[in-house]
Formats: sequence, structure tokens, C-alpha cells
Amino acid sequence: MKDGYIDFANSAMGAKLVNALGLPKPLPLERHKAGAPVLSGPALIGASEGAALLEPIAKVLAAIKAQSYAHERAVQWVGVANAAGLTTGRWGGEKVKALVFDATGLSDSTQSDALYWFFHDAARSVLPCGRIVVLGRPPEQQTSSRKATVQRSLEGLTRSLGKELRKGINAQLVYVAEGAEDQVESTLRFLLSPRSAYVSGQVIRIGKPIGASQAPADWNLPLSGKKVLVTGASRGIGASIAEVVARDGAQVIVLDVPQAQAGLDEVAKKIGGKALALDIGAPDAPQKLVDAAKADGGWDAIIHNAGITRDKTIANMKEHLWQMVVNVNLSTQERINDAMVESGALKSGGRIVCVSSISGIAGNMGQTNYAVSKAGVVGMVQSTAPALAAKGITINAVAPGFIETAMTAAIPFAIREAGRRMNSMSQGGQPVDVAEAIAWFAGPASGGLTGNVIRVCGQSLLGA
Repeated sequence: MKDGYIDFANSAMGAKLVNALGLPKPLPLERHKAGAPVLSGPALIGASEGAALLEPIAKVLAAIKAQSYAHERAVQWVGVANAAGLTTGRWGGEKVKALVFDATGLSDSTQSDALYWFFHDAARSVLPCGRIVVLGRPPEQQTSSRKATVQRSLEGLTRSLGKELRKGINAQLVYVAEGAEDQVESTLRFLLSPRSAYVSGQVIRIGKPIGASQAPADWNLPLSGKKVLVTGASRGIGASIAEVVARDGAQVIVLDVPQAQAGLDEVAKKIGGKALALDIGAPDAPQKLVDAAKADGGWDAIIHNAGITRDKTIANMKEHLWQMVVNVNLSTQERINDAMVESGALKSGGRIVCVSSISGIAGNMGQTNYAVSKAGVVGMVQSTAPALAAKGITINAVAPGFIETAMTAAIPFAIREAGRRMNSMSQGGQPVDVAEAIAWFAGPASGGLTGNVIRVCGQSLLGA
């Protein structure tokens, strides 16, 4: 559904009115376009003393052919960038598209002034729809309590920056475990690009690679040769996921209930994929999927998008509505994962990506059943990640916020407007925003990512 307020707020007359009244003024977000550069402007680099990730950052920026500047307190960047063949120079206040700060060297809270000087100097220089990425070390892995403390403080920094800068600018924190420095490229490409338009205020953890983790031959087709199952794919977010992973080179198997056969066939035809009509809530569904995958030579990724709502307050909810939602949204995913992994139908090096929801994080009135199921998805991702890692498989989740779909279009006007405006972007997201995050997790170079739950919500004001 089109958000007419964005057009109005950015018109000559509308801008005067919203400014006078102090209303939100959301900018149209920049989203991925084929052939466009990953980063459409220079990046300003800052770093703490003892920063450990400047070389991997330089390698990625050189690979995407980006220009960079060195902040006056990160003069070491010039030498690192030159060694990587990266065009760089000293920053003189120029406008930039991204701020990247390597905070891995911070070991005590008394050193946090390095953050202040960099962002104090540069905050007004970020172009609209710009990117902020801070890189640190996982606090829980530090042997020094003081280093753990200052590294944990980075979460407050990035979430506040995402709320302060507005103008479609997002801010993320990436914790990189020691020994995982060579795993940052997939994540930096995603976060610096328009693909992450509606992701902000998130904390991402990168660890040592699980299974096969390697850069694709062509970053424009990172899923080339991969076979990917997308459930709930006949419309809305599921259809968009199928389109994006097909765009990225995958052979896609789209699945939905038999009642959605017409829409499923249409999606399959559009992307050159295969349609599989199946009720995944049925007891025999996991085995049918195993059989289909083995007949197809095995699948490389499973994207659990299928889900239902049956909203009622808990006092008015019937038992069968509770059971139906939990079964389809959660228990079915557990059964399918178990069957596909144990049978080998999901290949080693495989990817499992689940769709949770902001309702599973913040809760929502009238959705206790849905919130239980989606919070359970978060629990499943975090609890099964170690066991799946031992089999060379990653599992991650995205948690969408207010996404413009046919379902949200049916919400009463006042509630719909509140959902759109109550985030740092002051607008709803698009199905493609969810799809881009899923494709990032599903990529072959994302082997260092597992157990992550990333909100695609424009940094919603609700929840953690």
C-alpha cells in the first residue's frame, strides 16, 4: 500500500506544514537497484587505538570500489587504505555516505572519548539515507570486565545515533569475534548498501565460519547454483522473498497451501521456480519435504516464512486458535528442521532463515498466540544454533515490524498511521526490505552468522 504522507511531507507545501507543526518528515528510502554501486558516496573511517579490523574494512571498501576519508584521529587509515589499493585522503568536512568506526581496540570506558570526537565531528556530514556501522568485540567473549563493559556500551551509541540522525540514515553495531575477521565482507556489503534500508539499531554477531563460507564468484549473483525453499510464498512478503533470492541467482522452490495454488503458480512462473502446494502443518509434511528435496538433489537453504494469525485477547481465545497458530508458526518449523537436517536433505553448509516478528519481541495486544509462536522462533534460532553449527548449518531470523502488505492495509487508519510513524524512519517498510535481509543470511559468504535475530522495523520505538 502506498504511503501518501511521504509524498505530501516532501512536497513544497507539505514540507512547510509538517515543519510548522513539528510532524514527522520521512524521506523516501533508497533501495537496491540493479547495477547501482554498493555505496553511493564516500565513507569516513574512524578508529580507536589498537583497532583490529581496519585491514578487513579496507579490503571490503576496495572490493566495492568505494572512496574513503580518514578522520584526523584515525590517521592510520591512510596507510592501510593505500595498501589495499583504496582511494583515500584526509577528511576536511566533506559530505559522506557512510561513517565506519572500528571500536575493537576500546578496552576501558575512559577511552570512549574516541567515539565522541568521531561522531561529534561527523554527525552533520552524513548524506540522506546514509549508513553508520560500528564494529566491536563480543562483550561476552572478553576476559577483561572493563573491556566487556565498554564494548557493551556501543549498543547504546548505535541505537541513539539511529534515532538522532533521521533523514533515512541507519546505524548498526557489528560484534566480530577474534578469529572471524575474514568473515565481515557479507555483512558490510549488506549494511553499507541500500539493501539494508529499513534495518536500523541492530546488533549483529559474526563468529568463526560454520561449514562452507566463501565469497561468491559474482557478488551480483551470490546465490547462483543454490536451491532454496521459501514457504508461504504465494503473496506478500513470501513472494518478495522468492523474487529476491531468485534475482540473486537461486533456483527457488515456492511452497504454500493448496488453496493458494493460483498465486503460487504465478510466483513460480514469474521467477522461473518450482511450485509445491503443501500444508506444512500436516503431520506428514516434513517427510514430504524430505522426499521432494532428495529427489531434487538436496536443498541449500530453507526460508521459513509461512505463518498465520488468529487474533483474540487471551480471555476470548478458543483453544483451537491457540493450537493452530503455534503449530503453523513454530512447531512445524521445528519438525521440518529436524527432518531436513537429520535426513541430509538440507545440505551441509546449508542455511535456515526464519521469519519471527516484532510481536514476538515486544508483544502485542490481542496476539498472545502469535507472540508466543514468534518469540518461540527466536528461542529456536538461539537454542539450536550450536547443534546445527556442528553439522555445518547456520540458522538466523528476521523480525519484521510494520511492513506495507495487504494485511496492514486492512488495519484501521489511526492504528495504521501509528504503526508507520513509530520508528526512526517514520514510515512502514516494504516486503523487499524483509527479503533483502533474508537473502543476506542465506548467502554462501554468511557462514560467520548464526543465532542472530535482526529486526527489519526501521528501528521501531517498541521493544528492545
